[in-house]
Amino acid sequence: MKTRRNLLTAATAITAASLLPLSANAQAAFPSKPIKIVVPNAAGGAADLTARTVGQKLGDALGQSVIIDNKPSAGGVVAGDLVAKAEPDGYTLLLVSSGTAVSQALFKSLPFDTMRDFAPVSMLATFDLAIVVSETGRFKTLAELLAYGKANPGKLNIGTPNIGTTQNLAAELFKISAGIEAQVVPFNGTPPVITALRGGELDAAIDILGPLMPQINAKALRPLAVLGDKRAAQLPNVPAARESGGSLASFNVASWNGLAVPVKTPRDVVARLAREVQAVLAQPDVSKRLLELNLVAQGSTPEQLHTQLANEIKRWDEVITRAKIAKQ
Repeated sequence: MKTRRNLLTAATAITAASLLPLSANAQAAFPSKPIKIVVPNAAGGAADLTARTVGQKLGDALGQSVIIDNKPSAGGVVAGDLVAKAEPDGYTLLLVSSGTAVSQALFKSLPFDTMRDFAPVSMLATFDLAIVVSETGRFKTLAELLAYGKANPGKLNIGTPNIGTTQNLAAELFKISAGIEAQVVPFNGTPPVITALRGGELDAAIDILGPLMPQINAKALRPLAVLGDKRAAQLPNVPAARESGGSLASFNVASWNGLAVPVKTPRDVVARLAREVQAVLAQPDVSKRLLELNLVAQGSTPEQLHTQLANEIKRWDEVITRAKIAKQ
């Protein structure tokens, strides 16, 4: 009997040991097929270009192709819903952004909940917003614009893209923080904002810096300030708005994007993706390429991106309420 028990114990130990390599191999096998990044924006924009730049290198690192799937729609609803319902296996990722946070705050109802239905992976990049004026306009500095705004309540017009965009809400937050009464005028995209600004219909505009750079370089628009926490690498002589001090001393608004997966994705898969994304973003050629696109490479841990999303949703919800913007 003793010999039989010993044999059974040994057999059990061998069986358990034999399962360990199989488990390890199963985990190490990820990924075993192509990965898809669903982008809630059209091809050619900052989100799409970020996803393609990082996706190519990520595919090289993982030994699998990374496919970019553009699913543009209002509020990113189509892309978000697709990924929220996808198999939680790490093969379907969502490009999340400041726009994702805005949508969660702006829409009365979404087919998903950003904080409950997605597991953050990593930040990818940040991109500056700027307040600009016509080169031939009356304002040469941010101080001049603020002085006019305070002396002439309601007469300052600031153009932005559509209501509910990060740029539009940044303008609302800017005027609240600066303590000025100004009209935020939404247009259907950046080109008409630029046209109105150059035509004298607007006093100023707030938009993402990248699309404004050709106009700035051509001396058609004058940047008064960037809205992030520090000066932009592309415009080292242009101050950050917070340098004005006073009520703007802590002002810090920038657009950003990152990656997330369905919430039930295994933690080891999320961790693997996060490590690989951060390694890709640390590559000099990747950061250089993103900077050429007016983007600053910036990775993060999943926990840091979770905090970023939560803070942004809270902030934009407060701005929407204070600006009395009707929820959609």
